[in-house]
Amino acid sequence: IKMANAVLVVRIKGQADCPYWATTTMELLKLEKKYRAVILPSKDNLLGMLKKVQHYVAWTELDADLAKELIDKKARKGGYKEVTPEDIKELGYDSSADLAKDLSEGKTMLSKLKPLKPWFALAPPRHGFKRSTKKLYGQKGVLGKNKELGTIVRRMI
Repeated sequence: IKMANAVLVVRIKGQADCPYWATTTMELLKLEKKYRAVILPSKDNLLGMLKKVQHYVAWTELDADLAKELIDKKARKGGYKEVTPEDIKELGYDSSADLAKDLSEGKTMLSKLKPLKPWFALAPPRHGFKRSTKKLYGQKGVLGKNKELGTIVRRMI
């Protein structure tokens, strides 16, 4: 099956009452807190990790537009400061659009781009999730592989 090259993963459930194996997996994915989002290249081992914690996170295939919006509005560096165009140039990209393109093609990862934070801290979605945050996407929820996550994330930026 041909997969998109990158996935956007958002942690939906908080830290309370979360078994240690799920906490550990999500720490490896850099999703320590609720509403953290990460962009990851979709490799088999990664998708296995997502399946393992699918009851805590939601993910979807990433397009470059959404990646650019996230970088422009929610990318942060040390001290939670906003990322400037100069920072992006120092990483060797002309603009946030170029960086977004590479991220969405799975060519690079935020965790490799120092000094950027490897995650985006999102707010809860405006007007809510519209679906249960306790159920998987297939069961009228938002968790797991979720085609509509893009629209939700745009409300969280």
